[in-house]
Amino acid sequence: MIRQLKIIVTSILLLLVSLSSSAFELNVEFSADAVQVSPGQPPLTSKMYVSKFAVRTEMNQHGNRIVDIAYPEKGKRLLLYPEQKMYLEQTGLAVSSSWAGKASKTPCEGIKNIRCKKLGKEKINKLKVDKWQIERTVNGKVFKSLHWIDSKRHFAIKEMFPDGGMLELELIGKETLNGRKVEQWVSRYTHPSGRNRLSRQWYDPQLKMVIKEELPGGFLRELTNIKVSKQSNNLFKLPKGYRKLDGKMNVLNTSTRIKR
Repeated sequence: MIRQLKIIVTSILLLLVSLSSSAFELNVEFSADAVQVSPGQPPLTSKMYVSKFAVRTEMNQHGNRIVDIAYPEKGKRLLLYPEQKMYLEQTGLAVSSSWAGKASKTPCEGIKNIRCKKLGKEKINKLKVDKWQIERTVNGKVFKSLHWIDSKRHFAIKEMFPDGGMLELELIGKETLNGRKVEQWVSRYTHPSGRNRLSRQWYDPQLKMVIKEELPGGFLRELTNIKVSKQSNNLFKLPKGYRKLDGKMNVLNTSTRIKR
């Protein structure tokens, strides 16, 4: 169950990541409802609170309330179980020093075992970009990829991967989504075999993040009811009286024992 919950929370937190693996900056605090739709399954909803140093996500899973608090600058996460007053702690995650309003100096910042090299400046579809080469070593083998990162928005609009695949983003235009001014982008991934896969993303310039994404096969991720305001620091603190769990413990079994 712990693994399933981590997957669910991670998929929701992907809404807080830029259009690809490149760096991004966040300098606006807000709350929102997060919605994830998968074909043949009921929509997964959660409440999200975003500050300049942490993200709190609240959800219900199998009748249990779960709270996830992520601290990007510390590389740490807490998974809280309010009914049982227990929590799990995860450390050693990728650190994002750009979270509090400053873009990272390189796409490699906070990520282990990779190297970045800036190759120069270019233009793609009239957009100014910085071209980077990224090297990742896996089992002694070096894999190289190329990334063209938008100089203004700080996310990649073109990427060429070691296996020959390529991802390209094209700005379609500006529009209003749920009362917010956004940019609509089309993402085209070209598989090494030549097959294409299209998706759409809506980027919010004020929040500097994607707030809606439509994926092939009917998958959807979206933030709605966005309210920009300062978030209380208490939302991101570990409540008193919680007991720390061993990461290997079975939460369902633990909950059952407590109820008895």
